[in-house]
Amino acid sequence: MTTILEAKDLVYNYPDGTEAIKGINFKVNEGEMIALLGHNGAGKSTLFLHFNGIIEPTSGTIEIEGKTLKYDKKSLLEARQEVGIVFQNPDDQLFAPTVLEDVSFGPMNMGLTTEEAKERAMDALEKVGAADLKNKPPHHLSGGQKKRVAIAGILAMKPKVMILDEPTSGLDPNGASNIMQLLYDLNDEGMTIIISTHDVDLVPLYSDDIEVIVDGQIIKSGTCKEVFSDKPMIEKADLRLPWIGQLFEKLDLEDGITFEDGYPLTVGDAYDALKTIL
Repeated sequence: MTTILEAKDLVYNYPDGTEAIKGINFKVNEGEMIALLGHNGAGKSTLFLHFNGIIEPTSGTIEIEGKTLKYDKKSLLEARQEVGIVFQNPDDQLFAPTVLEDVSFGPMNMGLTTEEAKERAMDALEKVGAADLKNKPPHHLSGGQKKRVAIAGILAMKPKVMILDEPTSGLDPNGASNIMQLLYDLNDEGMTIIISTHDVDLVPLYSDDIEVIVDGQIIKSGTCKEVFSDKPMIEKADLRLPWIGQLFEKLDLEDGITFEDGYPLTVGDAYDALKTIL
């Protein structure tokens, strides 16, 4: 597999001296969909902001396709064409008078003509199912619509990696499900996707490749079952089992029903497990 994005011995200190990122090593291969799991304040957002140069590390390096990121204007522009970040609050990146102008901004900044930029913007809006919003002011949109437009703004730049900070935050269940389906579809088309979340119930649906971050350090990497079967780590990370896992843990502890492959964590796995005991 080809490594597309890597953090090496990454350290970041805030101006007051607080160490926010403490020697993180993190590698993403092309085409993967990775979930970065940690409670609020664990360092997820700070780590993400390093991946395309929004933050410069105190020490350590970021490598994009094997090339060490530099912090001059030209290098940062190139990095942000390769690695796009969708912020937790879409209002942080929506600012133009209309949706089409907003989504066109990135391609225009890359040096494309107005016509080329608008063509890319419309393609991106079509892909996220928001083409009908092109003439609307972004601040008039719903939370789910804003999230789709923010994703379109990154897609229009045609990055190889998309990073999303708490992509379902503030959305109703339907809106969250729609955003997740969009991300699955993009990943199926070959885009590398990294998601941060503190929602343990959604993690098994996002990805089976998880990194757990606590206090600026990655303390566990593995599949869902590897991560959620590590009880000491779950306690240290101030997390819990997903609700489905808790149900099967109760069946195990109180009714003596054991599960050789660990507790199911998704509806599909739960259905298969229940068929074997009913």
